[in-house]
Amino acid sequence: MADQPAAPSAPSAPSAPSPSVSPQPAPAAAAAATVVSNQPQLVAAPQTEEEAEEDFDGSDADSALGDDLASSTNSITSSIYEYRAIKGRTYHSEKHDSKYFAPNDEQQMASQDITHHYLTILLEDKLFLAPVKEDAEKILDVGTGTGIWAIDVGDQFPNAEVTGTDLSPTQPVWVPPNVRFEIDDCTKEWTWASDNFDFIHMRYLFGAIADWDALIAQAYRCCKPGGWVQSCELDCIMVSDDDSIKEDSIISTFWNPLWRELSKKIGISFMVLEEKLQNKGFEAAGFVDVHEANYKIPIGGWAQDPKLAEIGEYTVMAMINDLDGYTIIPWNIVHGEDTPGYRETIAFLRRELKTLKSRGIHPYMTARYMYGRKPL
Repeated sequence: MADQPAAPSAPSAPSAPSPSVSPQPAPAAAAAATVVSNQPQLVAAPQTEEEAEEDFDGSDADSALGDDLASSTNSITSSIYEYRAIKGRTYHSEKHDSKYFAPNDEQQMASQDITHHYLTILLEDKLFLAPVKEDAEKILDVGTGTGIWAIDVGDQFPNAEVTGTDLSPTQPVWVPPNVRFEIDDCTKEWTWASDNFDFIHMRYLFGAIADWDALIAQAYRCCKPGGWVQSCELDCIMVSDDDSIKEDSIISTFWNPLWRELSKKIGISFMVLEEKLQNKGFEAAGFVDVHEANYKIPIGGWAQDPKLAEIGEYTVMAMINDLDGYTIIPWNIVHGEDTPGYRETIAFLRRELKTLKSRGIHPYMTARYMYGRKPL
């Protein structure tokens, strides 16, 4: 296959099943997390001649998975639909001063549903790792997005009251009778009562949280004694274990620098794992029985392990489906709204992502699940 054309010069920038672990007695103070992971080794599958000629077909990348999730009777609770329009995309209302970078329209929601699907595969059809009791009464999903996790959990816990919160009312109108959605900014002071929820779930809030200690402290306050809080985060930087991401790759020249520079510009981290922000937050809040599970999330279907290859196909599908949504605001902030080269750069990135396997490029991102119990 021909070599990738050189990307246009971007403006220069400054420089599984739940792991089986013996329960520990609750200490008087927070302890370091128990680190566990059952993930198969992430290695690239041998490349055949046929595969060398194949490109990933992203033609169905805009399909939202789980169409059967809109069930039962209760309508969404929401009142804020005054979205901002930026270059043909919609973003959360200006009534919130959040700097969140991603849009809230149907295209982005489709990518979020695909993300939910690959993370469920990653956990072998589990929705979470924390040992939540079957008789849980109240569950909170912070940053619920499309509401798909909250709806699935509502089906799994039919006797629990499940609440999903987000900046925008982008969830379905018809949901299970025990599920409701509310407009809320989790970066502000939480209005929930203390000792209120049996389980608080937070996932993929990178790029939205300036103070992780404060966020996790609020979750601690609102969690019932004996209840659990879980956080799943992802570092946006793509890496490889076999040096297959070359220095002239569009991943190296555009994608990775974009998130590091954006973090500096807005003061909000896109490298939550690298900076151990979850770890520090759980320790500072006072959780016990803290567990940490790290996973490599392949980008593209190049992995030898079949499950990881499937996950990789979905991750690249989610990305290709909405590259504009993920990158237009970061580009405007880092390089300037009128800086030329954005469309050409995204075109090169899309091509590279579609041809990772045939080009022998094996990128992945790293996700971290942390969960801890509030002492009795």
